[in-house]
Amino acid sequence: MIGTVLVANRGEIACRIFRTCRESGIRTVAVHSDADENALHARVADAAVRLPGTSSADTYLRGDLIVKAAITAGADAVHPGYGFLSENAGFARAVLDAGLTWIGPPPEAIEAMASKTRAKELMGIAPLAEVTEADLPVLVKAAAGGGGRGMRVVRRLADLDAELTAARAEAASAFGDGEVFVEPYVVGGRHVEVQILADTHGTVWALGTRDCSLQRRHQKVIEEAPAPGLTEELERELHDLAVRAARAVDYVGAGTVEFLVADGRAHFLEMNTRLQVEHPVTEAVFGVDLVALQLRVAEGHALDDDPPPARGHAVEARLYAEDPAHDWAPQTGRLHHLSVPDGIRLDTGYTGGDDIGVHYDPMLAKAVAHAPTRAEAVRRLAGALERAAVHGPLTNRDLLVRSLRHEEFTSARMDTGFYDRHLAALTEAAPDPLAPLAAALAEASAGSGRFGGWRNLPSQPQVRRYAVAGEEHEVRYRHTRAGLAADGVRVVRADARQVVLETDGVRRRFDIARYGDTVHVGPTVLTALPRFPDPTAQHAPGSLLAPMPGTVVRVAEGVTEGSAVEAGQPLLWLEAMKMEHRITAPTTGTLTALNAEPGRQVEVGTLLAVVEGHAE
Repeated sequence: MIGTVLVANRGEIACRIFRTCRESGIRTVAVHSDADENALHARVADAAVRLPGTSSADTYLRGDLIVKAAITAGADAVHPGYGFLSENAGFARAVLDAGLTWIGPPPEAIEAMASKTRAKELMGIAPLAEVTEADLPVLVKAAAGGGGRGMRVVRRLADLDAELTAARAEAASAFGDGEVFVEPYVVGGRHVEVQILADTHGTVWALGTRDCSLQRRHQKVIEEAPAPGLTEELERELHDLAVRAARAVDYVGAGTVEFLVADGRAHFLEMNTRLQVEHPVTEAVFGVDLVALQLRVAEGHALDDDPPPARGHAVEARLYAEDPAHDWAPQTGRLHHLSVPDGIRLDTGYTGGDDIGVHYDPMLAKAVAHAPTRAEAVRRLAGALERAAVHGPLTNRDLLVRSLRHEEFTSARMDTGFYDRHLAALTEAAPDPLAPLAAALAEASAGSGRFGGWRNLPSQPQVRRYAVAGEEHEVRYRHTRAGLAADGVRVVRADARQVVLETDGVRRRFDIARYGDTVHVGPTVLTALPRFPDPTAQHAPGSLLAPMPGTVVRVAEGVTEGSAVEAGQPLLWLEAMKMEHRITAPTTGTLTALNAEPGRQVEVGTLLAVVEGHAE
């Protein structure tokens, strides 16, 4: 019997595994980098071990240190979570060689499937050996790992070499393995996968299907189970292929077989020899705890002959600290508060007061809704996210709500190109027009002593200015004998935390939270502006500022001060949260300043380069 589990991971998945371990009476051990010393997963475990080394994600790739930590802390089993070393056969062997229980598939099965190139060969599929114009578009993928890292769509043959170089660099940084391969890019396909679970007694379960078609940068954003709209024949084929893949490598434990489905045909993508981020939707539909089942399988227990029956529909949305409207730029800073309405499952590695740094994936949480039908589950999740309190850096919450309510999604006609087609419309700013007034009234109510109360004589209105979605809004209100007042709106109630306004006989309540100059009015985020803006806070036209904290990984070949550049031309690349972000020329002109070199760490707003546009 397993007594103590060390989770060789961090964040949300570590916290989720610890939850099941506690419910099972199993002690827990966390490992953490210097950057994660105060992270939630390190705080909630029964014991935590610091991994010496850098403060970056590379720390979690040190299998030797993790095995040593398990032995030192008295753990008798290791769970790898997902990402990092979860699909590393060498790490699995090191755990077993140390006399510990490995909560995962045999190293041989990981080895056979962890490389996507070898997995395709096992399934009788060969990657492209030489790419021609006729093969376009193609997809460059990392042979190891997943999560969209090391993946590029190439539509022009001239771009292939550069994208191969970028993919290799990103894959090596994320997984310690720079091998990549090229395969045809299926346009208009849906990403459908099958959850499998196998024991050591020869039983393999196929736990239904999941649809994960809504993706950004080839990383899933919204997932659901079961995949809607599949024929019984296609669903049966997917199950059979998944079981066949598992049996081909004598698989044990939880895993996922992924496909692209287009024109009623299934195209094998890969097998992930680990637990998936989206496993909660399968748990909700089948009423199981996949982590608990992983533990039972690792202890040698047999599965029932057949899995439990499926019931209802589940949908999951990944909440990221990022700006979808600006190339999905990751956001950092203090997460002040995070909560969702009752009845929604929230898996997270953060709590109020935690800092979101630059070293790791920007996912804050996963919100999951389960209901008897797909329509009910989608509606429930959209409504819960709209009402969620997410106070801190900018997130993709509004995008998630709009995506879930988009007609293409509600009618289950989505595919992996969903955001390519709809991102611009889905990220159009649509702030609540009453939010600035509500913020001003809450501020006035909280600080009436500072700003003065009502006067016998009529006076000029109080004025407050806020920035909302990049636009400035000015609001006016008055202190009167009856309290705060504003033109065209009846102020029913106002205090520092809540404002109730009535327009055209309809009352609306606004919950207010303020952190410094940032004000959250329900889902709308505002920035309080000073009365007299600083006229010196300007940058020359054409200035390229760092959109996020990160490290300059490389500068485009041949680009130096004085170079002629074209609008949209890549100038340099920043790495943040294990992803590379291109910084491109904003206009055609001359590069008059370049303040970047590989290895330089920069903060948000750092001046990287200046492009002086050509005069018309």
